[in-house]
Amino acid sequence: MASWAATLSRNVAAQQRHELVAQRDPVPGVERQALAREKAGDLWQENDLVSASKYGTELDAANVRRAFRVVLKRTDLNEDEWTPREMRHSFVSLLSDSGMALENISRLVGHRGTVVTEKVYRKQLRPVLLEGAEAMHQIFPQA
Repeated sequence: MASWAATLSRNVAAQQRHELVAQRDPVPGVERQALAREKAGDLWQENDLVSASKYGTELDAANVRRAFRVVLKRTDLNEDEWTPREMRHSFVSLLSDSGMALENISRLVGHRGTVVTEKVYRKQLRPVLLEGAEAMHQIFPQA
């Protein structure tokens, strides 16, 4: 008989639409932003943002989608299948799969607590689900 964990793992994997391989960015964000600041010159507005537009302002949805389309055109990814939302879900999945604590994932995606992260990304939270499945297998080993 298959264990609870193995069954749940197959079900979770089947529900995920895409899988990405994480790669290190060749130009760290700080350096990239320094280059953008230099290029923008007097038009740069310092707002102490981690991710900013080419002028240092807050990114709005249109900025993100436009930048995302530019990146997609440089890859072999299908533009119809990938969206910023898909990337955000993949980000949560990769962190979850690596065993990162839910509290840390929540902070990284900008949530004040874990409730929204758990509710919205429950399919991506594999380690949390697998822990529960493994506990159930120990309780009911013959199931």
